[in-house]
Amino acid sequence: MAANIKDVARKANVSTATVSHVINNTRYVSEEVKSRVIQAMKELNYRPNSVARSLRSKKSNTIGLIVPVRVEDTSSFFFMSVAQGIESALKKHGYNLLLSNSNENIEYEKEQIRIFNSLLIDGLIITPTAEEHSYLNEILTTSYPVVFIDRRPRGVEGDCVLSDGYTGTYEAICYMIQKGYKRIGYISGPMGLTTSDERFEGYKRAILDNGFEIELSLIKEAEATYKNGYELAKELVNEQKVTAIFAANNVMTIGALEFLQEQNLKIPEDVAIIGFDDYEWTKIISPPLTVVKQYPYDLGIKAAEVLLDRIKNPKKKYKEYRLPTKLVIRHSC
Repeated sequence: MAANIKDVARKANVSTATVSHVINNTRYVSEEVKSRVIQAMKELNYRPNSVARSLRSKKSNTIGLIVPVRVEDTSSFFFMSVAQGIESALKKHGYNLLLSNSNENIEYEKEQIRIFNSLLIDGLIITPTAEEHSYLNEILTTSYPVVFIDRRPRGVEGDCVLSDGYTGTYEAICYMIQKGYKRIGYISGPMGLTTSDERFEGYKRAILDNGFEIELSLIKEAEATYKNGYELAKELVNEQKVTAIFAANNVMTIGALEFLQEQNLKIPEDVAIIGFDDYEWTKIISPPLTVVKQYPYDLGIKAAEVLLDRIKNPKKKYKEYRLPTKLVIRHSC
């Protein structure tokens, strides 16, 4: 039969109240007594009821994380690095992380939030789907805070931790123009996400600031898939005769590269290309890929720090935090 709190108290020669204070850290207990209680718990293989403790203390030391990774996407690398950063920061403060995936589906997202509500989490970090998020004002009936990461939601307020995709894209397009490229095609996933919208704004501003006109025929938008990256690059090269391509996300960059290599087009002599996000493969392909680099691990650390501060200071004014990106110049442009 499993040991209970009375068994621990008897073995440690203390009261059940003292055992409870050790477990819940609700009153001072001397180090000598605390050591006896902990040793007794180990010897009896006693595990405190975490749900009961959470109900009493209204604190579970658990943070939820929801990411929007689809099977056909490569963003799992990005979000796993984000999760590692979050977990690293949380562990220093005694918190655990529960990870869930919305699969870029708002109904999945809602269901996962309901599950997190039942688990009595202390806070939530979420990369919202593309949909409007005013529903969060109703579904978040518990008192835990929320931090939005990578994307800014529509219809709800909260702290946001984002990468500066606008500046990264602006610098990349300016660099292409400085290198002499004039017909620069732009490949993007669906607009409506703040990540896509801000990168597109960076592209347009760079074109205008360098004295060129925006040509809608050079701007291609579709679901962010490998196949669409391939097809849109094909349209830009064959129909629009572009001399350079900027692909605003990783999976479409891969598709565009596949097309260029399949057609035996020399990079960057025939067509230059810059991608968004820096992974190991971008360094070892031929030629190595010039990219706009984000820092997902740092993004995760910052999100965790913002959430922990919000837990301590729930009435602070909401704030948006921007982490820099960097243009990493290699040989594809």
